Amino acid sequence: MTGGVRTVVLPLLVALLSSPAASVAQGRPQLTGVNLAGGEFKPGRRPGVYGKDYLYPRDADLATFAKAGMNVVRVPLRWERVQPGLSQALSPEEVGRLDAVVARASAHGLTVILDVHNYGRYAGRSVTEPVVADGLVDLWRRLAAHYRGQRVAFGLMNEPHGIAATDWRRIVDRVMRAIRATGARNLVLVPGTKWTGAHSWMRTGGGGSNADAFAGFRDPGGNFAFEMHQYLDSDSSGTHPGCGGPDTGVDRLRAATAWLRSVRARGFLAEFGAGGDAACLATLDRMLAYMDRNGDVWSGWTYWAAGPWWPASYAFSVQPSRTGGERPQMRVLRRHLAR
Repeated sequence: MTGGVRTVVLPLLVALLSSPAASVAQGRPQLTGVNLAGGEFKPGRRPGVYGKDYLYPRDADLATFAKAGMNVVRVPLRWERVQPGLSQALSPEEVGRLDAVVARASAHGLTVILDVHNYGRYAGRSVTEPVVADGLVDLWRRLAAHYRGQRVAFGLMNEPHGIAATDWRRIVDRVMRAIRATGARNLVLVPGTKWTGAHSWMRTGGGGSNADAFAGFRDPGGNFAFEMHQYLDSDSSGTHPGCGGPDTGVDRLRAATAWLRSVRARGFLAEFGAGGDAACLATLDRMLAYMDRNGDVWSGWTYWAAGPWWPASYAFSVQPSRTGGERPQMRVLRRHLAR
């Protein structure tokens, strides 16, 4: 990305990260980037050995995607590694590693989304347990105080599931109050339950719909977006390389897009992925074009995924090959990056 482009985009990024939503200019999504996976690997090993069991983004990876024109990276992490005991002090070693990622990313003009990649669990225990819910509030109080005012967005929880939407909403309300009580005005990404799927946002079964539970949601800091995920395979799980028809992604986003507009809220598509065949690339392109046309509600996206530890066979990877070759999905993503 050239210096001239950065001078145009940066004011909008600052608005997204630290100002109320109403002040953000409408247009196509303004935070566009990739998940740099690795920090969530080997979750059963707590804490595990850094560099062997799990890894955070390297400077070379950050530089690669910044050079490609991206301006945000979502960095998965495991709650148990950052906070070894519920409602106890954060790990100085782990926070130091995350600080280094944030510093390197900022040097490349990238915003970091800290993604607690735990599915609504801590060491296998659900946030429906009061002590675990209290722990999540405590975790974000500590992280918000530490990263307050930095070029960091807060991803509250990756893909909560097995939790009634109304119960999850009550936990989120507590977490948001704790974050804002620190004085942090950073952008917060608020997921729903049911794996936070855009296609399932309106579904009422299994504890009520996210749409109903979050219809009246308010952020004391006025700077949040609803985090949604949307894969393009047959069951929206992201576990199959194939895609549906060319409008699969568009069709799966329509209801959530209308809902976001109806409640005057923003959305952020934090995970989506597609195989590299021609049909999937066309489907991916059409979905991103739809988000471009609805940039008044879709504030950004991060593709799943990149990272040096993905095998060459992983269908969704956009990590450059060892010979430096660009993955076909990157050619599609480039066409829809923030301008």
